[in-house]
Amino acid sequence: MNSFNSEYDVVFAGGGTTACVVAGRLAEADPTLKILVIESGRHTHNVATHVQPARYFHNLGTGNALSLHKGVVSEALGGRAPIVPSGHCVGGGSSVNFAMYTRGSASDYDDWEKLGNPGWGSKELIPLARKLETYQGGQGKIETHGTDGPIAISRGNTFTNIGREFIESGAGWDRLRSVGRDTSDFKTVNQYSPWCKYIDQKTGKRSDAAHHYIYNKEDNRNLHVMTNHLVVRVLFKYHRAVGVEYLAADEEAVRQTKIIRASRLVVVSGGAFGSPAILERSGIGAQQHLAAADVKQLVDLPGVGENYQVDHNLVLFPYLAADDADSLDDIFSGDEVKIAPHLSQWTKDGSGLLAHNSIDAGIKLRPVGSKDFKEIGPSFGPAWKGLFADAPDKPVVITCAISANICAPPIKDSKIFSVGSFSMYPLAIGYTHISSGTDPRAPLNFNPRFFENYADIAILRWAYKHGRELARRMKSYRGELASGHPKFIEGTPASVVPRAPGPVSTSASDIVYTAEDDKAIDDFLRTIVSTTWHSLGTCAMKPRTEGGVVDSRLNVYGVHNLKVADLSICPSNVGANTYNTALLVGEKAFLIIAEELGLPGKH
Repeated sequence: MNSFNSEYDVVFAGGGTTACVVAGRLAEADPTLKILVIESGRHTHNVATHVQPARYFHNLGTGNALSLHKGVVSEALGGRAPIVPSGHCVGGGSSVNFAMYTRGSASDYDDWEKLGNPGWGSKELIPLARKLETYQGGQGKIETHGTDGPIAISRGNTFTNIGREFIESGAGWDRLRSVGRDTSDFKTVNQYSPWCKYIDQKTGKRSDAAHHYIYNKEDNRNLHVMTNHLVVRVLFKYHRAVGVEYLAADEEAVRQTKIIRASRLVVVSGGAFGSPAILERSGIGAQQHLAAADVKQLVDLPGVGENYQVDHNLVLFPYLAADDADSLDDIFSGDEVKIAPHLSQWTKDGSGLLAHNSIDAGIKLRPVGSKDFKEIGPSFGPAWKGLFADAPDKPVVITCAISANICAPPIKDSKIFSVGSFSMYPLAIGYTHISSGTDPRAPLNFNPRFFENYADIAILRWAYKHGRELARRMKSYRGELASGHPKFIEGTPASVVPRAPGPVSTSASDIVYTAEDDKAIDDFLRTIVSTTWHSLGTCAMKPRTEGGVVDSRLNVYGVHNLKVADLSICPSNVGANTYNTALLVGEKAFLIIAEELGLPGKH
């Protein structure tokens, strides 16, 4: 994979999740096809921090496999400038994410199809979801799961007591919802259930796109991956893409660009940030943004860089835990002495907490009954009516229990578990545009617009209260870490409980919050809300007249021989972690490209 030619049949500008899927499938369908993947980050092949699942916290902490995108200072965030990372390595997000296995709702994909994208509805995409996976999750709904795909899905070899207690707490306290076994069936909501992971139960290794679509094809001499290089722009001849211009990512390298030619197709796969930036540097976009970066316009396409789907807004809250609570804190600490026994077990048989992601259970939440709707408040009314009321498979929030302290400074001799919630369809829409026409390392003009719509805050305030009731009924509960909770007025019923001998009873009354308490929650949410690394939508697959950038065949409007294939093409959000959707986009893109290239055999 280290030898390069000056001309290839297909060139991918980006080596993230979707690019790995498409390139790997194409190489498998036609081994004579000359394919080049240009990735700005590093290789991940058998690198411990990528293949050992629980090491993902190292990647998040060091940022050495991430690109960090800083947004504008926002009053909606209390004067903060949000930072949104994206994958920066072969495999992209699939190589660095939390490995949470959740899948979108069927209506999410049906929404895409209704926007003028035939073949992108749930009827066509759910079979691809089965095709791509080997489900090891036990008693799942087999009609929606696969048995012989490249990506392994399992519950892991360890089920933490924090995960069990979360489900038990929900079953005992929440009479409006039920307990289930598999909520990743594209339709089920409001069930507390075990959650699977992108971890192979047999090996204990992360199941990412790089290892299972690319690195397993090393015998293919025509598939090449060039790492640590940045694509500057796509090259055109008479509006036909004929190659790309690129340069070395090394800061010390001579800033001299080189050219790779593509005889049959260029596929831009730089993700929600990289893909619109490559298009804009190539002269495709709105005149105002291109002119500001001194780029000559080739195609007037105002949708480029717009329609940023505001991620999924994440909030995390810490709770003190019993001494016997399961915890991944030793691994997350990065202390190799503490990690050693876990590594020994993982090396022996692929089991233990190193083959874990700290998340065993969760729920896709929708409001039920007047109490929930009153709690969220009237700002949510238009969203409920327009998005959720007629789509009963759409969750409003996902809440999960985390067997680790991932939201507070460590406390000596204390264990902490966390409860996290993230909203599925934030209402504000953001943007990202280039600041330089020649330097792909220049910062982007980025505004995710987190919390600019008050309903997005109200949803997470409701989720915080719901999660807090669950947490204080869990057997391991021993109190709340004040620094990780809103600053309530001391002595009110909502006040933080710094220490507790144990959980409250299942039948205990819910905490009553005043208007002042609600404001304290809102203010706190503004200070802590963050990304879930789920950026999408900035090269939307929609009609050109409606702000679209690509058509349903992934062709960029106004040019030929150029496609975009990654999460940037999603025209609207999905109610789940986005890794599964990135795989689906890859599998669908492969079918489209294989057909157009006239590749032999059935796909």
